[in-house]
Amino acid sequence: MTLPMISPAPGLPARVRIHEVGPRDGLQNEKTTVPTEAKAEFIHRLARAGLTTIEATSFVHPKWVPQLADAESLFPGLQDLDGVHLPVLVPNERGLDRALSLGASRIAVFASATESFAKANLNRTVAESLAMFEPVVARAKEAGAHVRGYLSMCFGDPWEGAVPVRQVVSVAKSLMDLGCDELSLGDTIGVATPGHVRTLLARLNEEGVPTDRIGVHFHDTYGQALANTLAALQHGVTTVDASAGGLGGCPYAKSATGNLATEDLVWMLHGLGIETGVDLGLLTDTSRWMAGRLGRPSPSRTVRALTPPASEHEQ
Repeated sequence: MTLPMISPAPGLPARVRIHEVGPRDGLQNEKTTVPTEAKAEFIHRLARAGLTTIEATSFVHPKWVPQLADAESLFPGLQDLDGVHLPVLVPNERGLDRALSLGASRIAVFASATESFAKANLNRTVAESLAMFEPVVARAKEAGAHVRGYLSMCFGDPWEGAVPVRQVVSVAKSLMDLGCDELSLGDTIGVATPGHVRTLLARLNEEGVPTDRIGVHFHDTYGQALANTLAALQHGVTTVDASAGGLGGCPYAKSATGNLATEDLVWMLHGLGIETGVDLGLLTDTSRWMAGRLGRPSPSRTVRALTPPASEHEQ
């Protein structure tokens, strides 16, 4: 298999933890509902490829995300994955109850930096959504769970346009003040550029949010996801969200295209000499397999480059 030439660059982290979101953020936006058994195999394949943080599912009401309505059936079938963290998204206390009852030890909540998206996604204001998350985070921490706070629309909003950095920082601080262990900055519609990324990270640091508690979550709408990731790495960020095969978007923001493909990220990181623990060949095989289940080629450039034309739709 073709591999990138390794040429390390100064000032970059030695290792990056990839937070794989394909099984949750990726599949939730697919028109095709993937069977539970296939989802479980997808996650097991990702683990065999070396990914150690794999966001498994969401305990959102099935009415809102029917593609993930099988969370109760799926999650117990993943308990054989020793050494793999399996975060799950919860929207409220009811979702938390469902997740904790199945033994989930990593919880994520999903907030918005803008009022428009908070209304579209949660039918609440930003303040109301934070108030809703307060007991969720508190109870999760009491149960010994690790809590990740997603913050969407950090760089732009389809209704409001560019989002002021001070506004993002204010909501981010409020989210972290609830007790979140980690913050994931989401470029939900893919409009960020490297300078914007550096500015936001610097402002967060100035306001007391340390870099080692920040992850980045970029979409590739304008082809900027890898450039933005590199800017974050240069700032010291070591957690990067990505989706196997470039699956996913956002069902409540129609201009949101796919996530940064995990294979594209791994190709760049390995070329920079940054450790990930991921086997690119196994990962590419996994995404090709899932593309076959979905009946279309993978949008990942790396998957397509490493896939013989006759094999694109093979399972």
